[in-house]
Amino acid sequence: MDNRGYTSRIIKANLEASTDNPGVVLGRYCISREIPVNDVSVHLKVSRMTIYKWFTGDWMPRKRHADEIFAILEKVGFSID
Repeated sequence: MDNRGYTSRIIKANLEASTDNPGVVLGRYCISREIPVNDVSVHLKVSRMTIYKWFTGDWMPRKRHADEIFAILEKVGFSID
């Protein structure tokens, strides 16, 4: 898979966004581990644009997706403290 990484704009927006949004927390995890957005979008069955909007805090995941995000983050032991 071609992984060109995250743009500085996405990284900056993610760092400036509120961690009250589970999509932002997922973004911090994925960015820190260079997990491709395409892999996340396939796993969560949403578009790549949706993932980018979650990562930057522009959109809030719906409850169904937020629950799945929390489960993923708990499974990998990732939290923002």
